[in-house]
Amino acid sequence: MSIQEIVSILTNSGIEPNEAAQEVKMLIEHFCNYGAKDIIMGRPLDYERLNVVKEKAILRAKTKQPIQYIIGKAYFMGNFYKVTKDVLIPRDETEIVVLHAIDIIKKNNFSEVLDIGTGSGCIACSISDKNVNVTACDISSKALTIAKENAARLDKGVDFIESNLFLSIPIDKKFDLIISNPPYIPAGTELQEEVKYEPSIALFTSENTGCEFYKKIIEQGKHYLNQGGYIVFELGINESDLVKTYFETNGYTGITVEKDLAGIDRVISAKII
Repeated sequence: MSIQEIVSILTNSGIEPNEAAQEVKMLIEHFCNYGAKDIIMGRPLDYERLNVVKEKAILRAKTKQPIQYIIGKAYFMGNFYKVTKDVLIPRDETEIVVLHAIDIIKKNNFSEVLDIGTGSGCIACSISDKNVNVTACDISSKALTIAKENAARLDKGVDFIESNLFLSIPIDKKFDLIISNPPYIPAGTELQEEVKYEPSIALFTSENTGCEFYKKIIEQGKHYLNQGGYIVFELGINESDLVKTYFETNGYTGITVEKDLAGIDRVISAKII
């Protein structure tokens, strides 16, 4: 069994060739402990382990289970994060959100950040450093277990709280910036097979606009922000106008929208005076 034949297992199941090649590379790195350095050094590939890669490729092709769940990790902002079916898989689009937030933090010398719906903890860990204290909450205790493991491995001092939005956040606790990648898929939306493996609680809203959690966080968040504090969201498709309206009607200013590489409105931020 050659590497190209394993790639063909994925392409024959409908996975785009470049994506299939990248996924086989990830499988080989994980299950064979074999990467670019080994190729340069001329290290031979263990073909017994390659059979494990073949088995995992067949699993991926048959079930459409995301490759990140098969290998148990995902790459985000220069680090690997443990992922299970209890947390969303970190995505490239979310890196744009984090970079936007970090830019605001640095420009304003902010030090207190709240990450709502932390999931794997990838946003919180990417923002946390010696000058920034991050509190991260999630309604899912299972997600928080994964987030805590990731933070510990990356030596990030994030304070994790099990909370449904602000419910368990002390009312006297104030933040300079609140960041969230909330559920934003409207109820009843049909998803790709791969996405169906991810936790529905982190994907779907209970109504048909997809903006339920934006509205709640905007309305409640102003009571937890310091003067001049910001909220930064990842946006779902076609949701920027409604979220902007929520900001405006709740007294926020300086609203900024940033597009992703596909030209889709992906990040929105605003501050409270």
